[in-house]
Amino acid sequence: MPATDTTHHRGVRPGMLKVTGLQKIYNGGPAPVEAVRDLTFELAEGELVCLVGPSGCGKTTLLKCIAGLMAPTSGTVELAGEPVLSPPPGMAVVFQEYGRSLFAWMSVRANVELPLKEKKLPRARREELVAESLEAVGLTAFADAYPWQLSGGMQQRVAIARAIAYEPQVLLMDEPFAAVDAQTRADLEDLVRSIWQRLGVTVLFVTHDIDEAVYLGERVLVLSNSPTVVQDDVTVDLPVERDQLTTRQDERFTRLRAHVYAQIQQAKKGTAPTAA
Repeated sequence: MPATDTTHHRGVRPGMLKVTGLQKIYNGGPAPVEAVRDLTFELAEGELVCLVGPSGCGKTTLLKCIAGLMAPTSGTVELAGEPVLSPPPGMAVVFQEYGRSLFAWMSVRANVELPLKEKKLPRARREELVAESLEAVGLTAFADAYPWQLSGGMQQRVAIARAIAYEPQVLLMDEPFAAVDAQTRADLEDLVRSIWQRLGVTVLFVTHDIDEAVYLGERVLVLSNSPTVVQDDVTVDLPVERDQLTTRQDERFTRLRAHVYAQIQQAKKGTAPTAA
C-alpha cells in the first residue's frame, strides 16, 4: 500500500519498540507447540500500529512476550533500545477483561492511582496525573464511583485512564473493546485516537476486527496462522483526522479493509496472496 504525507505527519521518528526473531514454544503438553515462529517488526516513537490475524494465531502470546510477562523461547524485544526481560517501567497494558483488572472495592480514583503509588510518586503528582487522565477519558464526574456502578464501556475508560496516568512510552492494548457494544466501541476508538494524538504515546493495538484496525492505525500488521510470522505490513494511507462516518465511507478505507481481509483469509489457508 502506498504511503502518503498524512501517514507520516510527525516526520522521521526514532525506533521505540523493536521485536526481532521472536519465537515461543510451549513445552507443557505431550508435544512441543510452536505458537510464534519468527516475528520481526518495529514501531517508531509515537506510532499507532494495529495487529490482526486469524483466531489462535498467537496475538496474546506475542503481547505477553512484548510486555515482559512471558519469556520468549528465542529472539528479543527492545523498548527504547533496552532489552525487555521483565515488565518494563515504560510500558502499560490494557486488557480485554477490564472487569478483572479493576478492583471492585476501590473507587475509580483509587484504581487509577494504584500503579502510581507502586511507582512511588509524590501524592501531589499522583493527584495531578489521576485528574488529567480521568479528564482525558471523560470520567472526572465519576472519580468517587466504584467500578460495579459503571457500564462496561465506562469501566474500560477507567482501565485506559489508569494506563495513561502511568505515563508510558508504549501502550499495549489487547482487544480492549471486544466486550462492549458497537456504539460504545466506536466512541472508545475515537477516544484512543484522541489520546494518542494528544500524548504522542506509542501504541500497539491488537484486535480481531479488521475495520477497527484500519480505522485506528497508521499501519496494520497482519499475522499468519500459527506458528506465526508477519505476513503483511500495510500502510494506512488515510488522513490523520478521522471520524466514524467520513472515514469509513472513504474508498481508501474500503480498499484497505478488503486487502487486510484477503490477507487474513489467505493466512487461514496457510498461503499469502501477492501484495495489492
